[in-house]
Amino acid sequence: MSIAGTFWQDLRYAARSLRKDRGSVALALLALALGIGATTVIFSVVYSVLIDPFPYKNSSQLVHIYIHSSTQTGPYGRNGYTVKEFFDFKARNHVFSDMMAGDSENFVYKLGNTTYQATGAILDPGMFSGLGVRPILGREIAESDGQPGAPPVFVMSDRMWHERFNRDPKVLGTTLTLNGVPRTLVAIMPPRFLLLGADIWVPTKISPGLTAEVVGGPAGQPLYVWTVARLKPGVTLKQAAADMEVIAHNEAKTYPDLYPKQFRVLVGTIADLYTRGLRTMIYILLGAVLMLLLIACSNVANLLLARATAREKELAIRATIGASRGRLIRQLLAESFVLAAAGATIGCGLAYAGLQWVKATIPPDTIPSEVEIKFSAAALLATMAVTLITTLLCGLAPALRAARGDLHGRLMGTGKGVGASSSHGRLRSVLVASQVGLAIVLLVGAGLMMRTFFALGRVDVGFNPQNILVAPVVFPNGQYKTSASKQAFFRQLLPRLATVPGVTDISESMTLPVEGGATTEVTVPGTTHSDTWTTSAELISEDYFKTIGVPLIRGRLLTADEIDSARPVVVVNKTLVHNFFGDSDPIGRTIKFNVLDRIPDAPHNTYFQIVGVVGDVRNSGLQNAIAPEAYIPHTITSLANDTILLRTAVKPESEAANVRQIVSSIDANVALANMQSLEAILHRDYMAAPEFGLMLLAVFAGIGLILSAIGVFSVMAYTVSLQTHDIGIRMALGAQPSGVMRMVLLNGLRPIFAGVIVGLGTSFALTRLMKSQIFGVTATDPWTFGGVVVVLAIVGLAACVLPARRATQVDPLIALRYE
Repeated sequence: MSIAGTFWQDLRYAARSLRKDRGSVALALLALALGIGATTVIFSVVYSVLIDPFPYKNSSQLVHIYIHSSTQTGPYGRNGYTVKEFFDFKARNHVFSDMMAGDSENFVYKLGNTTYQATGAILDPGMFSGLGVRPILGREIAESDGQPGAPPVFVMSDRMWHERFNRDPKVLGTTLTLNGVPRTLVAIMPPRFLLLGADIWVPTKISPGLTAEVVGGPAGQPLYVWTVARLKPGVTLKQAAADMEVIAHNEAKTYPDLYPKQFRVLVGTIADLYTRGLRTMIYILLGAVLMLLLIACSNVANLLLARATAREKELAIRATIGASRGRLIRQLLAESFVLAAAGATIGCGLAYAGLQWVKATIPPDTIPSEVEIKFSAAALLATMAVTLITTLLCGLAPALRAARGDLHGRLMGTGKGVGASSSHGRLRSVLVASQVGLAIVLLVGAGLMMRTFFALGRVDVGFNPQNILVAPVVFPNGQYKTSASKQAFFRQLLPRLATVPGVTDISESMTLPVEGGATTEVTVPGTTHSDTWTTSAELISEDYFKTIGVPLIRGRLLTADEIDSARPVVVVNKTLVHNFFGDSDPIGRTIKFNVLDRIPDAPHNTYFQIVGVVGDVRNSGLQNAIAPEAYIPHTITSLANDTILLRTAVKPESEAANVRQIVSSIDANVALANMQSLEAILHRDYMAAPEFGLMLLAVFAGIGLILSAIGVFSVMAYTVSLQTHDIGIRMALGAQPSGVMRMVLLNGLRPIFAGVIVGLGTSFALTRLMKSQIFGVTATDPWTFGGVVVVLAIVGLAACVLPARRATQVDPLIALRYE
């Protein structure tokens, strides 16, 4: 018979043999399907997010340039440059084949009677061709489109085309008035082209003479552009950084105010920048899912080893009548191949469903907008490789062990598996211990993430975020560019919003409470210090503290008259008082915010008098220490964002339509960005990421626990079945059921105990890698480790009890006649 015919015969025999043992086969298929499915999901995420996140041509060659200060703690630095710096970099470097620039800009436009806001950007026309992405509708952007005096055009994202125009192809050629300028839509980009997270791109020739006025900033101020460069072939990141280091230090001599005293240049790929928020968690999940796959493989290997042990007499007979050792090995490998192939098929179905769930649970803004998580050729190849490895792991070792040894001894065995060597049992115990150890690691990781999630939920933010609607205000370019014009707008708006039924308090601020304001160096008269003092400066209206619920500790709050007249008075938080004034009374003292000296319409060289002290608010996120913060009148300058905060007696989102209508009635050209409740924003920004990690790790840990329990149970059940003859002899000689049960339980608990010890040691080593992902708990938290041990002990004991009880019910007469 040909090799193909023999292989087909082996597969058919393997399928018939496996059908006879449906219960064990079902458990093996479940283990393989869960392991392969989960692995395929995470491989797809890793490939989509870390390996191929961008649709741009040769995206691995696209890099950012960072000016990293020696006092900076983060891994990056400044990567926005004035247009003059940009052109110096472009002309003097020797490592980039191209450098491109653009800048973000909010656009306001009207559809019907409704004013909308869209995130947008100005891009040099060459960036479209430089990134190598062609439009799906319309024409390509030419250099002439960005020249001064050219017909105004714009490009739209597929996302905006879908959400605002229902993918109507007739929208091409439509004119929209963007920030007061009528522009014609000439192209729609593919779904994955979402550069700078924008929905609208305006071709604009970037030239050294451009100022911030082109994006709605103050006239005469320098324009800072976002830059991306393409490495020349063969140039490494280190070589690029060394080349730019020389250029940047020469620039620092020309523009000393733009560079710190000591700095270095870093060059990193665009993927490094935009995926760093999720990178560590993805690596943790990748490690977790590989552990899960190992549990599944050891589970199936244990099953096949037990089956091979039980079939030793059958295999000995087949060998005696002429079957070669290679044929026996092929037969057993055929069984593992059938199992692996069926498990991989089911696993692919589970992977598809799992990938949809993972896509839905990934927190927003943690991965680039361009990333599309999907099954890729690489992920499918990885699945095939996993299947092959699984086949070898699950079938090769048992096949080698079952096909060798003393044929005479196995033929003389009177019971099924009695002639099996004790080393088979030791190998099965090692596999059980490995499953338990890996499950311990998964459960500890999930436990630490659970403790982190609960700890974040209990953080005292210092204010009351419940029932607050956040409404960011977007002014059209060229309007409301002075403090007086903005003040006049809000003097009309805030009183009218206060009359809306359900609105109890209302205020205006620059940012959200948990974000803090603008960071600025400060000057405090009468103090001496060697280090630089900095604080967060927030611009507010008079009812800010009442609206968000921050208590007054000392002095008084800002009054309406002080806000209207932009008087230089300030309220500070407790941390600022502690850091800058110690135990002395700060009321009446003065403080200067140096950043105001660089803002054209702000008061320069002005000292603000402290009139009050309020409680601390978490102003650097939930996990960081509270920073000093000062609250000054929002009328001090017009060069700031504006956000309306409304406390309501009803569900905050229900008031969004009323707020939008009132704003439109005052000025139809003013838009409101995405309105959300403050609680929803806090959850999105600070709770969603740990919740995502917790959910996936909990799922993996739960699956690992179930598979470990299945492994313990199946091995115990097989062990009892193989020892039926021995147990019958013991009971015929007077052994009590309690003694038999104790013996079986001890045999089952030994590998569990060994697995717990190994798992705890491994967890102590590996959980240190999670330090950046956990909060409010140490990486070696004893309560987490102790709770995991208790859970594993209970599950392991439960998995041992049923086979042990079966052992006590063995009839000695039947057992003595066993086979």
